[in-house]
Amino acid sequence: MKNFLAFDLGASSGRAIIGSVDNGRLEMREVHRFPNGPVEKDGSFFWDYPRLCEELKTGLKNALATGVKLDGIAIDTWGVDYVFFDRKTLAMRRLPYNYRDPRTVAAAEKVWQKISKSELYRCTGIQCMTLNTIYQLCAHLEAHPEDFKDSFFLPIPDALALSLGGKPVAEYTFCSTTNLLDPVSRSWHWELIDRLGLPREIFPEIVEAGTPAGMLSAELCAQLGCDPIPIYKCGSHDTASAVAAAPAPAEGQWAYLSAGTWALLGVENDVPVLTADSENASITNEGGVGGKIRFLTNIMGSWLFQELRRVWNEAGRNLSFNDMENMARQSEPCKYFINPNCSEFAAPGDMPGNIRAFIKRTGQGENVSDAEVVRAVYDSLALYFSVKLGLFEKLLDTSYACLNVVGGGTKDGFLMELAASALNRRVVAGPVEATAAGNILVQAMAAGELAGLDAVRNVIRNSFALKTFEPDPSMAAKYAAAADKFNAVSGK
Repeated sequence: MKNFLAFDLGASSGRAIIGSVDNGRLEMREVHRFPNGPVEKDGSFFWDYPRLCEELKTGLKNALATGVKLDGIAIDTWGVDYVFFDRKTLAMRRLPYNYRDPRTVAAAEKVWQKISKSELYRCTGIQCMTLNTIYQLCAHLEAHPEDFKDSFFLPIPDALALSLGGKPVAEYTFCSTTNLLDPVSRSWHWELIDRLGLPREIFPEIVEAGTPAGMLSAELCAQLGCDPIPIYKCGSHDTASAVAAAPAPAEGQWAYLSAGTWALLGVENDVPVLTADSENASITNEGGVGGKIRFLTNIMGSWLFQELRRVWNEAGRNLSFNDMENMARQSEPCKYFINPNCSEFAAPGDMPGNIRAFIKRTGQGENVSDAEVVRAVYDSLALYFSVKLGLFEKLLDTSYACLNVVGGGTKDGFLMELAASALNRRVVAGPVEATAAGNILVQAMAAGELAGLDAVRNVIRNSFALKTFEPDPSMAAKYAAAADKFNAVSGK
């Protein structure tokens, strides 16, 4: 039995988890957990990359302290962000920008003057979002051209792997989130890169998920008193690892929702869909494990709840997420709605005030209570899921019998209940630690322990207790009656 260490970093927290497969079942044990989030400096938002590197070393130290022999390490993170390194010294050029930094808004307008949004979609198949790496790199080049000389960038998970001794290569599923990848050839879209004036030499080699990519450095082995450990590439974009761990039913069509800070709803395809209809529906084609395409849409998920809680607690409220759920349960359903993806909710700020302003601006009312604010988020997310899944069914002429929800959002039973009613179909929730599970099992693939993606999902079904939510007829009827109002308010 081999043991693999997964580092799973989200936009609000990170964790280190040891996993092994025995008799077709996955066993996992968390050995380290730490907070994560943007840091503000001189008016911009960054990630504290040096601290994250230290957290990885702590996680590795804790894992070795358990006494198990580690047979692999892999790292997954959120998408789109990157780190620049000096080509000779491998020193970090500057702290990596956080994707919520507003510098990309002006950069996006300049990109669209060189290549239209529609042509960009046909080239890359990626949903137009100003946080994408393409806009970040163009903004970075304008502000700090010196960072592009004698240097290269790595996606965040590959940069973290480099700090452990990994090769300076970039994993495919993450690269697909950059808006600079050809989704058919799975290589950098050099014509696009040239048109934008980005130097080719900064772009790293791309490798597939489930491949070896270095060994733990001799320096770290000496510090930690351990033998060399292989470093593997999992689906290094966290959603790719999470979707790999979706407990897909053996029969029938299914959709998935990776529910965390972002809620990523989609289906699994074999080839990209690059039509005008999919572009207009803001649906993206990202890389998946095993050669799949994650045909999905990005929805602001628990970020909305996280920001509400942060603002209220900074004001001395001391609310838990359970407290907020109870507030919503006691509030009238379908009274107020928001567009969860409205740009004014994207950056850290006064989330309660921004939601109230949205409700007032759209003519729904004033004097909205805190409980009504939370309920508006719940109802709007549930209906947004329904609208988006309906778009997938229309675009692909397919009916999806169930929605598999994975990730931390599955712990919010109220959201799962409401989603089932809004979708008017079965919702299967679990596993919670899908991303870490997918990370570990793709390492097992790379090490020859599992034969492929079907084997990974078979292990998932055997290993986790899944919870099924059926539609509540009364709530489903309320949502059906409110659909026109929600569509008008949200612009759907």
